[in-house]
Amino acid sequence: MRVLVVEDERVLADAIATGLRREAMAVDVAYDGAAALEKTGYIDYDVIVLDRDLPKVHGDEVARRLVAQRTASRIIMLTASGDVDDKVEGLELGADDYLAKPFVFMELVARVRALGRRSASALPPVLERAGIRLDPGKRLVTRDGGEITLTKKEFAVLEELLRAEGAVVSQEDLLDKAWDENIDPFTNVVRVTMMTLRKKLGEPQVIETVPGVGYKL
Repeated sequence: MRVLVVEDERVLADAIATGLRREAMAVDVAYDGAAALEKTGYIDYDVIVLDRDLPKVHGDEVARRLVAQRTASRIIMLTASGDVDDKVEGLELGADDYLAKPFVFMELVARVRALGRRSASALPPVLERAGIRLDPGKRLVTRDGGEITLTKKEFAVLEELLRAEGAVVSQEDLLDKAWDENIDPFTNVVRVTMMTLRKKLGEPQVIETVPGVGYKL
C-alpha cells in the first residue's frame, strides 16, 4: 500500500511515516499543501493522511483539488479539533475519514488499512491464490494451511502479486507500492526480495518471472 502523510509538524509527520512503514506500508511525506499536490500529481497513492491546518495550501483546499481531479486516493483528515461540526465539514470536503489529534497510533493504522481496502474495492479483505492465503489485517500468510513468516517487504510484495489476480506486476509497480520515493530505481532490491520470498513459499514455485516485464503469481 502506498501512503502519503501530509503534516507540517515534522516530528509528528516523520513519526507517523516511520510507524506506518513498520506496518509494511510504503510511505512518502509532504510538509505542506503545495508539496502534497505536487506529489499527488505524479504518484497514485492508495491513502492520503492529510492534516487540515497546512502552510502554503490549506488542507481543505488540498482535499477540494484532489476531489475535483477525481483521484482514486482515499483521504483521512487529521485535525486538532474533535468538534462534530469540524468533522462534518471535513467529510463534506471529500475526506473519507476523520481523526482528531491526539490519537492512538494503532487506530490510525486500522483506519488507513480500511481505506486501503476501499481503494481496491473489488478485492476481498483476505487474498487467496494457488493455495496461498494472505490476511492483511492479521498480517498472516499461509500456504496449504501452513503458516509462513515473511518480512514486511516480502509481505508487501506478495500482497501486490495477489491483488493483481494473475496479471503481471512490473518491477516499477512493486517499487512504487512496496517501497517509498527514496528507493533507488536501479536497485536490485526487488529481485533479492523475490528470491527470498520464493524460497519461503516453497515448492512448487508459484511466482513466475516474465522476462523484461515483471512477475506474476
